[in-house]
Amino acid sequence: MTKRIAGTGFAPVVSLFFAWGFLAANNDPLVAALRAIFRLSYTEALLTQIVSFIAFGLVSLPAARLLARFGPARTIIAALCAMIAGCLIIQATRLVHDYRLVLSGLFVAGGGITTLQVAANPIAAFAGPPEGSHFRLTLAQFFNSLGMICGVYFGARMILRGGLDDLHSVQDAFLMLAGGMALLAAGIWHFRRPILSAAAGVPASTEDSISAAFRSRWALTGAAAIAFYVGAEVTIGSLMINFLAAPERLGLSLAEAGYRLAAFYWGGALAGRLLGALLMIRVPAARLLVGAATVAAALCAVAMGGSGPIAAYAALSIGLFNAIMFPTIFALTLERSHASVPSTSGLLCLGIAFGAPVPLLAAQIADRIGIAFAFWAPFAAYLYILLFALLCVRQSSGVLSLAKRAA
Repeated sequence: MTKRIAGTGFAPVVSLFFAWGFLAANNDPLVAALRAIFRLSYTEALLTQIVSFIAFGLVSLPAARLLARFGPARTIIAALCAMIAGCLIIQATRLVHDYRLVLSGLFVAGGGITTLQVAANPIAAFAGPPEGSHFRLTLAQFFNSLGMICGVYFGARMILRGGLDDLHSVQDAFLMLAGGMALLAAGIWHFRRPILSAAAGVPASTEDSISAAFRSRWALTGAAAIAFYVGAEVTIGSLMINFLAAPERLGLSLAEAGYRLAAFYWGGALAGRLLGALLMIRVPAARLLVGAATVAAALCAVAMGGSGPIAAYAALSIGLFNAIMFPTIFALTLERSHASVPSTSGLLCLGIAFGAPVPLLAAQIADRIGIAFAFWAPFAAYLYILLFALLCVRQSSGVLSLAKRAA
């Protein structure tokens, strides 16, 4: 009976992964639109992503405390309310034509997404037998990728539909997003009991202080890997529309480039997460991460050094190999950290904030040297993830060796 109820609770939790993916993905077409509407440089336009990183930095640890004190259902509702508020703040640009209002709304929405991740990732990982944590979290992230694809299509159609000088399209899109989040919040409150049942598998906190996570070597190493991964993913997604639209590559319109971004980059992440979840049944997660990070770095090199369709589709293919990185890093770290799950989850989400230098560095390179050279930033990020994966493989091998000796 408990397993059946936990399974019932897993479905609404998965809907949260879809929701924050859908909302966050609108930042990619938003970068292209706001760059034209407010006459911004790449660095200024990518502030739309930087404010989300700042939100992760400021909100992750308070969200972990909120989760520990009030439980997952109330924490999730609070997160969705913040996401709604952020979308509504952007409506103030109907009265004042100011880029700072857009950034303020995105910051508040980013705080909601942060809180949602702190609450939902551990539930997805522990809503069942421990040996299935990688599979469940990767499967949940499959729906996050589905949300990203739908969100980019939505954004490309709604935000870019009126041309590049139409702020009304941005306002209308975020008003519709606010309505969608309000409906989701009502549904989550209705299913709060199954969610609580699914969350019962999360280990109880034995340490009230978040400082426990800062004393865990694995929690810190994993947080750095999360930072580099999110920084790389955001960098590539944010620059991809302009990268594909350049005449020396595919020469597409911005709207058409947005559709390619959704179909290939985020579509690759969707397919990769489903394939990765299946592969994890037989292949150790850490070894799979080694392969994914290696190929992603190689594709960045091709995007930098190539030209025409070869460079374009190499960049788009990175999404396939990004697919398993976040859930795998998250689950591997939760397994190895000596701190409590809420503390470790909070630190991992805090790590997202420290990914901000990656897109910021890439934007500086794009402004000064060219957008193709901006792929140096994600290339370096994937090298760190490869190192983290190799450390996990080594630690797993050591544990297996000790087990064999004991036998």
